[in-house]
Order: sequence, then C-alpha cells, then structure tokens
Amino acid sequence: MKLQHFKELDGVRALAALSVMLLHFFQNRPASNTLISVVEKISILGQGGVTLFFVLSGFLITRILVNSKQSGSYFKDFYIRRALRILPLYYLFLIIYYFVMPVMAHGAFQPFKSQIWFWIYLQNIAGTFGWKLAGPAHYWSLAIEEQFYLIWPFIIYYLDIPKIRQAIYLTILISFLVKFIMLSKGLSVFFFTLTRMDELAIGALLALFEINGQLVPKNLKKFTLIFTIIAIPTGVVFIALGGKGLDIVQFTKFTLVAVMCFSFICLLITMNDQHWLKRIFKVKPLVYTGKISYGLYIFHPLCFYLIGYYFNPQSIAINLTACFAVTYIVASLSYYLFESRFLALKQKFSYNN
Repeated sequence: MKLQHFKELDGVRALAALSVMLLHFFQNRPASNTLISVVEKISILGQGGVTLFFVLSGFLITRILVNSKQSGSYFKDFYIRRALRILPLYYLFLIIYYFVMPVMAHGAFQPFKSQIWFWIYLQNIAGTFGWKLAGPAHYWSLAIEEQFYLIWPFIIYYLDIPKIRQAIYLTILISFLVKFIMLSKGLSVFFFTLTRMDELAIGALLALFEINGQLVPKNLKKFTLIFTIIAIPTGVVFIALGGKGLDIVQFTKFTLVAVMCFSFICLLITMNDQHWLKRIFKVKPLVYTGKISYGLYIFHPLCFYLIGYYFNPQSIAINLTACFAVTYIVASLSYYLFESRFLALKQKFSYNN
C-alpha cells in the first residue's frame, strides 16, 4: 500500500527546526532591553522543538514499518534507507567539528577518548552519567533517535497491531518509572533514552490512529479540544518554570508537550485542505525549510558560532538575521551538494510489498 504524503508535516518539521534554532540563538544571551527579555523567555518554548521532532519520527517511522512488514527485505531496506539519510551528514559534521573547527578557531583538538561517544551514538548516555565527552552538544537528540531506530523495527515486525499498542503504552509507563527513579537519585532525565522514549512512543501511537482510521474530519473537534487543554498549561509551565530544574517539571513537561504535538498533528491532518492553518503549513517557504531541516539542525550551532566569532554584530536583529540566513545557505548547500547524492541511492532499497 502506498502511504499518503502529508505535505503539511513538512511545515511542522520546519516549525520544529526553527523553534530549536531560536532557542539556541537566545540561550545564555544577555537581554539588552525588555522586548529582548520577553522574546528570550518565549524562546524557551523551543525546547519543545526536539519533542516535536521525536513525535514526528515516531509517527512516520512506525507507519512505514507497519506498511512494509510483508516485505521480503524489511530489515535490510529499512536500515539501509535510514543509514543513507542520517549517517553521511552526521559523520561529516563530526569531521568538521573535531578536525576543521579547531584550525578555523585556533582551538585545541579533542582527544579521541572524549570523542568516542559521539562516533558510536552514545553521547546522550555519557552526558547523563557524567562520563568525559566533548562534542556537538545538540547531538544528544540524534543519539536517541538512532537508538529508537535500532529497536523499534523488531517490535513492529514481531507484534500485531493490538500488541504494538500495548508495547507503546508499556514504553510510556517505563519512561515515567525511569524518570521517577533517576530524579530520586539526583540524575538528569533530559538526555537519557528511556526518559525521552515516551515522546517517540506517542508519535507511534499516532500512526496507529491513522491505521485504524481515526484521523478523519469527524474527530477534528476532539483533537482541537485535547490540544487546547494541553497547550495552555504546558506553555505556562515552560515560560514560568522552564530552566529552574524543578523535578516535577522535568517529570511531566516533555510528555505533556508530546501529547500536545500529537493532538496538533492529528487536527492538522484531519483538517479540510482549505483550512487556513493547514494552508499555512503547506506554504512553499515552510515546506522547503522542512526539506532541509536536518541540515538546519546539524549546522545551526556552528553557523551561529562563526557569525559571533568573525563578525559579532551588536544589533540583535542583524545578528539573528545573519545567523539564520547563513544557516539556511549552508543547509541548502548541504542538501543539494551532499545529502541528495545519498538520498538518491534510497531508490535502490524500496520496500517490496
């Protein structure tokens, strides 16, 4: 069965990337006036951008896996296609970070024992338990997604739909239990796989909603109500309590954000094609941003750093414009000159249904 492409989800992916970029731009930046202070506070909501990426990944990967279960090359095709999409740019940036940037910025080369966790996708584990590491800080989320990709295909392949649903609920429950245990021992739950896996599982549940025919217009009001009920308190929690390290916030906020993302994607998919909100997420600039979002996520901290290192515009507006413009240019070049060459190879590993 050919899966429907939801063009509006490219716009949602763009929203996730832009919110993370905005968060990182204002992170640890001194506020020069009241307006900048307000914008900086609102930018904390960008932490939810990673959750939105997680929910989208859980949804899109689960629907692909369920749809291709009868393929004779199910595992091979999935892992090769994922590798072609993720690994080339991932490792290219590591090479740039560890071997090019020290030369450009006149910095020191990092010892391999501090790099190793990034080369084997365990940087989020090392960061959680305080093991010595040095590398691109934003890579923690990529480690979680890769670990998800390693395990989830087996769950989908060997279980039927009712048991997949049970596995999803069990994953969410385990995530809460691990959060409770880790917080009680004074450990951070921000980067650890099992404490963030519920967000991917909630995205997987969304795929089951689609399979069971629940993403239909008659359920639009229900999804709108859920989104409204969750969005308001979650936004308040992020803005008022974000960054204070409160255990109760760490325990609940990203799950609440995941449910909010879940309901938002549900209502966006079920909307009529002429609905103003759906049309916004289908506009060409957002769709294009979604198309190059992986490059935007990978390169934005480097681009922000280089703008500050070589130019350091004093105006926040000019600085923001320069950082985003350079990141767009670099991500576009990355997509068309590098990533697309590997993406073209995915056609050789299409799922045989």
